[in-house]
Amino acid sequence: MIGGSTQHAVADTRKVRNRAVNTRLIRSGPDEGGSDTDRDQDGGLAVETAKPKLKRPPMFKVLLVNDDYTPMEFVVHVLERFFAMNREKATQIMLTVHTAGSAVVGIFPRDIAETKSEQVNLYSQENQHPLVSTVEMTD
Repeated sequence: MIGGSTQHAVADTRKVRNRAVNTRLIRSGPDEGGSDTDRDQDGGLAVETAKPKLKRPPMFKVLLVNDDYTPMEFVVHVLERFFAMNREKATQIMLTVHTAGSAVVGIFPRDIAETKSEQVNLYSQENQHPLVSTVEMTD
């Protein structure tokens, strides 16, 4: 009896596997407009799904805007803290903001750009500085 149950279990497993395979196949034959040569061994036409084409997300610039009251050292600190710049790079960007009125401090996907801008603005307010950052779409 044990041998008989094993045979039934194997047969049931094959039925389940065949059903699963058949659900992934499109039925096609001479009656449905296909040919017998298009069929696989389980009686269906094998279909390969196309991989979706991924598109890069639109990028946004985070700009730091100059004001007459925020100390230059605080601007350098913000650039180091929120944009992972070293001291030299942060100082160069700070001087560009000071002389040109604003400068791009990073380019990110929208959600990251908005988060960084909000973090800078909140941190500036908490430290009683009017430093402002904005977000703009890249060209």
